[in-house]
Amino acid sequence: MARDNPVRPTGGVPWLATRDVDTAELMDDPAADPATLDRTYARFRLVNAVVSNPAAVYRDWVRPRLSVTHRTRLLDIGAGGADLPRALLALARRDRLPLEIVAIDPDERAAAWAAAQAPIAGLEFRRAMGGELADAGERFDVVLSNHVLHHLDGAGLGALLADSERLLVPGGVAVHGDIARSPFAYVGFWAGTLPFACNLLAGSFIRADGLTSIRRSFTPAELAAIAPAGWRVRRAFPSRLELVWGDDGGA
Repeated sequence: MARDNPVRPTGGVPWLATRDVDTAELMDDPAADPATLDRTYARFRLVNAVVSNPAAVYRDWVRPRLSVTHRTRLLDIGAGGADLPRALLALARRDRLPLEIVAIDPDERAAAWAAAQAPIAGLEFRRAMGGELADAGERFDVVLSNHVLHHLDGAGLGALLADSERLLVPGGVAVHGDIARSPFAYVGFWAGTLPFACNLLAGSFIRADGLTSIRRSFTPAELAAIAPAGWRVRRAFPSRLELVWGDDGGA
């Protein structure tokens, strides 16, 4: 089980000193405007290409487990609009390596948006929780999530990690990536998205929710302090952290 979240200072900035777990993201509101939510899902691809660094996720965790003789199975938990799976599949196609991705999210709005998109070979979207797949006996070579950890309380984090362990084949790897809370991350996202606030990001929740996400996120030290045995925290670029299980030292 994940341990309780400790209180630790962050760079001497009072409003970033502890996780802001009391502020909810706008897109998590069940009454969120559907059109604004759809625009948010549609534009995640552009923002996450920078902040989530899918090329590094592919290089470090997916590519080493691909083979011309084996169709690697990957599970993306809390996939939202499934922009990360689509990016990973494009990279695997570039390398001419077989990859099969199951993307899951319990939110019916995310499922509806994903179902309305053009299908892509190798990608299956399901409205489900990781525990359901684990109970059904499904197993994967790689289990990922992106920007999910900061949404969770202690019980939710513990369940995610326990399910991840059950979902892996022997020798598999689970990597849960998120933002590392820091003044640099907050100011960088605020400044980096400002030029696009009235055009590319207009009419979406991305800028407001991105800043809330950073305030809700862990520092690497906080996450390491609550991670169960067998899990470790790895820093990644830019302002990223990864909670890893089953790393064989290749990344």
